[in-house]
Amino acid sequence: MNQNKFASKERIFLYGAFALIILFLSPMFFLGQDAHMRVHDNLDSNIAWYKVLRNSGELFGPVDAVIPQIINGLPRNAFGTEFSGIQWLHNLFDPMTAYSLSQALTRIIAFIGMYMLLKRHFIKDQDAYPITIGVSLAFALTPFWPSGMLSTLGQPLALWAFLNIRKREGSWKDWLTLTLLPLYSSFVLGFFFFLAAMGLLWLRDLAVKREINAKFLAGIMYMTLLFLLIEYRLVYSLVIPEAPTSRNEFVSSTLGFWHTIRLAIKNYFLGHTHVMTLHTLIIVPLSFIVIWFIARQGIWKQEKQFVRLFILNGVLSIWYAFWFFKGWEPLKEKVGLLNTFNFARFHFLRPMIIYMMFGSGAYILWKKGMAAKQLVKIFLILQIALLFLGNPELYYRVVHQPSFREFYAEEQFRDIKNYIGKPQSSYRVASIGIHPSISQYNGFYTLDTYNNFYPLSYKHQFRKIIAKELDKNKKEKRYFDTWGGRCYIFVAELGKKYDYRKDSKKKIHNLQLNTAVFKKMGGRYIMSAVPILNAEEDGLHFLKSFNSSYSAWKIYLYKVK
Repeated sequence: MNQNKFASKERIFLYGAFALIILFLSPMFFLGQDAHMRVHDNLDSNIAWYKVLRNSGELFGPVDAVIPQIINGLPRNAFGTEFSGIQWLHNLFDPMTAYSLSQALTRIIAFIGMYMLLKRHFIKDQDAYPITIGVSLAFALTPFWPSGMLSTLGQPLALWAFLNIRKREGSWKDWLTLTLLPLYSSFVLGFFFFLAAMGLLWLRDLAVKREINAKFLAGIMYMTLLFLLIEYRLVYSLVIPEAPTSRNEFVSSTLGFWHTIRLAIKNYFLGHTHVMTLHTLIIVPLSFIVIWFIARQGIWKQEKQFVRLFILNGVLSIWYAFWFFKGWEPLKEKVGLLNTFNFARFHFLRPMIIYMMFGSGAYILWKKGMAAKQLVKIFLILQIALLFLGNPELYYRVVHQPSFREFYAEEQFRDIKNYIGKPQSSYRVASIGIHPSISQYNGFYTLDTYNNFYPLSYKHQFRKIIAKELDKNKKEKRYFDTWGGRCYIFVAELGKKYDYRKDSKKKIHNLQLNTAVFKKMGGRYIMSAVPILNAEEDGLHFLKSFNSSYSAWKIYLYKVK
């Protein structure tokens, strides 16, 4: 009777959880292009990339194909595999619809994966369903990096499948999970590190239990092979590089010891922009309460599951920070892969670890009586409420980020295109004070870009345009020379800010660009978000300013003399 009662209540909670996920997602579907969302590594890059690739007709282009719209020929491989589900969404639907569907798909699968993982392997008491459902809902609402898809939020589902196989209880459902997840996630942005962790778990079993567990090993190898086949473009670029890329000049290990320690603490308590978990206010205090309780009761062995998660969470933050410790640099200079591949991203396991720790810790308290159960429910409600406050529509509206429509300003850039009056493929443009992704989204051919990698020779050529500006600002110079992912027209007076809105009073007084190089590369126009007072002296002629009520920007159009 009690089991039926618990099952009935659990179903009600599940319906409620799905209703809350729908409510969380609803602003995107109701507002459409007037919805607000993340700019960094989203509007300023990935969404424009998907549209550029779709318009290029090179979705299935050969490995040596180029996309002429960007930097006079960006390698097709820079846009990733055609076998990625998010690429297909953006090929089948308009960008805003594709984005909304991707958000919905990712969050629903994240909930299902965490729920199945906790219920099957961590919290088996039927009356603890508020924890399994509450933690799973919270995990599904985390502000994940949108283009990462299921790279982090799909890890609980993968772990559920692997643990089933490891216990020799695997079924076709587990193998189907391992087959489908690579089609909607990224190897380098999550699952490389997850599969490495599974490999370590297999080695631990081999050393401690003296068992090979061939099916578990086969599962790891199978999923790894699938990722390598699906992301064959990445494999080709790493194994058979045609020429040095911008990643060859990466210098990542620059921090002193104490700065590294501070970064580890910051990462532990605040997280990272690409794998935000909003765990600081609720989950961290609960985890310390639980570890204090375990220490006081002396029940380390009984609760070793939580203790391991607690330690692993800290180790991942330390690993992340120390990857940037300057002591690594001599080794990185000798082994190029250590610079071009970001091994710090083992911390991309933290969202799963943190919420597994949340569930495991809440369950420890849950078993201590009615008062503890009420406390756990309060923690769950507060965490879910906090995540709702972090809803992109609320957060980015409050911090005054532009909406999708305001950011890409299609009407305004259509006016600019019509004013120029020539085929967009016949000239090149660059942007000042705004992201080049806006021009790219609107069909302009750009000399500037933001991409993960592109030919190193192009970076050096482009640098000649901005050399004098970089010499004025050491921070921008180091940023471009030791990374260069943002191949932008950097202006010393503007600093590292790329979104000067139409209400900005900022002006450029002494711009020094090499317009001769700009023109030689095909550049004809510069779109600036702020007026350039010495434009004529620098070889630029002001044509016209463009404004729109549907745009976040006022664009000053200049033509190179």
